[in-house]
Amino acid sequence: MSSRGLALAPPAKNVVVYRNGDPFFPGRKVVVNQRRFLTFEAFLNEVTKSIHAPLAVRNLYTPRHGHRVAELGDLHDGCHYVAAGFEKFKKLNYLNHGRKELRGTRNSEDLQVSTSGWLFFPIFHSCRNTGSSHALGCFYCSVFRNGDLLSPPFPLPLSKSTPLQWDALLATLTEKANLRSGAVNKLCRLDGTQVSGGEELVNGDYYVAVGNEEYKKLPYFELLVPQDSACRTLWYVD
Repeated sequence: MSSRGLALAPPAKNVVVYRNGDPFFPGRKVVVNQRRFLTFEAFLNEVTKSIHAPLAVRNLYTPRHGHRVAELGDLHDGCHYVAAGFEKFKKLNYLNHGRKELRGTRNSEDLQVSTSGWLFFPIFHSCRNTGSSHALGCFYCSVFRNGDLLSPPFPLPLSKSTPLQWDALLATLTEKANLRSGAVNKLCRLDGTQVSGGEELVNGDYYVAVGNEEYKKLPYFELLVPQDSACRTLWYVD
């Protein structure tokens, strides 16, 4: 009888799950095994851990039209889904990391604010040569978290007129990065070399916040920054 029960058990399915409203999350493969997950809620709990969701996943949606998935049997092998809590489904082009449908409005500084809260600084060839990217009155860097290929870089805006206190900067990085290893003790360039002072920071560059552990050389920029050259520099807006 047990062998018959095993024969009747549905085969495992492989699905890819995205985080609702996250345009940079590349998706995480999850195996749907109904022998392991007896209920849909148990599967959602597994999804919560797999995608490192900030809140418990309570709903799954189809990525293009936002149709809600009601039970395990509705999941199809090889398909893609969007995981959400109790919030509404946020329509992005998840299958292309959300890049093509990040539409927003221009503000008075001609900066484009997307519906997901990301502020993109358009970069033109003339800006690279003239330094006009400093026109906002501050310079800024984007910072990855050491070993984290799931979270996009966070902004590090710095005043051009205020002397930079390195200890204060590390404290700010600690608060923003929220590393699992604890406090941020050093800031590294993408090649792993350590930044020793604020005067070495370059406007618009990318860095990695590191704790007590060693720097982990990973493709942060390639995987977490949109490839569209017009959106290479980003800033998060609360």
